[in-house]
Amino acid sequence: MKPIIETQNLSFRFGSNVAVRDLTFQVPEGSICAFLGLNGAGKTTTIKMLMNILRPSGGTARLMGVDSKKLRSGELANLGYVSENRELPEWMTVRRLLSYCKPMYPTWDDAFCDKLVKDFNLPLDAKLKNLSMGMKVKASLISSIAYRPKLLILDAPFSGLDPLVRDEFIRGMLELSGESGSSVFVSSHDIDEVDKLADWVVILNEGHLHLSESTESLQTRFRQVLLTVDEEISRLPENLPASWLIPESSDRTVRLVESRYEANETPETLRRVFPGAGELTFAPMSLKEIFLTLAKSFRATTEV
Repeated sequence: MKPIIETQNLSFRFGSNVAVRDLTFQVPEGSICAFLGLNGAGKTTTIKMLMNILRPSGGTARLMGVDSKKLRSGELANLGYVSENRELPEWMTVRRLLSYCKPMYPTWDDAFCDKLVKDFNLPLDAKLKNLSMGMKVKASLISSIAYRPKLLILDAPFSGLDPLVRDEFIRGMLELSGESGSSVFVSSHDIDEVDKLADWVVILNEGHLHLSESTESLQTRFRQVLLTVDEEISRLPENLPASWLIPESSDRTVRLVESRYEANETPETLRRVFPGAGELTFAPMSLKEIFLTLAKSFRATTEV
């Protein structure tokens, strides 16, 4: 499947500070991609380069097969964007906002727009400045997906929203993706929410790409490992496999996360490193658990 987003050695500098360094990744068309990383990882800077709000210091980004620096009206009419700032013309009513946006997009779907307004219980005649944050986000989302864009880019869309609004927001995205086959690229710290959505994952660490792969592949190779040994362990062996993340021991118990799990090879490796190993337990992990494990390993590496 061809990529809907593709970057090659994408980089950005703020003076002497390199915020994003040599990012090379692809996002398949039709996917819902979770774009994850700790604060300061470079997510918003990357999104701004994708949207041509910031010009890269180096490398390239392509959206829908077009260089981000050369996006024209035809491509922009197929691109939706909800930024973390959520700036709206607050003097407008919801109805006027939607009427203002409609002529810009030849694919605007009135029936879809009306359905979203009804589902979101959005007051059409209310001025945006009088709406709650949740209602403003709903208005912003409708104006960004009513024309069924091929690609929807969201930067921290769930921040500050109550659970009900989050659920409605997610349903709107799923409906867009399911009915239109649209691709969604969402950056968020609300891992529980993107865990429900994502079938592709891109993770940054301090401006570098850490991984880009399908959620299925990621969850296949990550396992929480618990093992017991015959005698109390006072200290873990040195030079453990690099794929073993955040290993720790307590009494006769060892816990770790295996990031390269192989059903046949992993148990053998564990028993070779811990000759007195008894019962071995391997538990699947959610996307949230995987991300938190990686975040801890990033911090542990930084602190060394």
